[in-house]
Amino acid sequence: MFRPVICLLIALAAWAVYSRYAHQQAASLQGDSEPVLSEPDTPRPSVSHPLFKCDGRTRCSQMTSCQEATFFLQNCPDTQMDGDNDGVPCERQLCTVNKRP
Repeated sequence: MFRPVICLLIALAAWAVYSRYAHQQAASLQGDSEPVLSEPDTPRPSVSHPLFKCDGRTRCSQMTSCQEATFFLQNCPDTQMDGDNDGVPCERQLCTVNKRP
């Protein structure tokens, strides 16, 4: 009487282990797709760049070049370098832009 129940439990356990393994394999094969964030407000990780890294600087006075300010604006959280939200940081100090009136 107990033998069929035990066989059924072993079969269910094997199926659960296999389905978890198959799910992990499918997820690892989709490495090219974007990761799904668990929370919508999760900040994106900083992008590795050979010259710059997110180190807490947030203002134009802390930058040394337009390229550095652009990296920080695009990759680091809580920057305060684009007052008019046009995507160009530090327009008065580092990234001068000729705008027509």
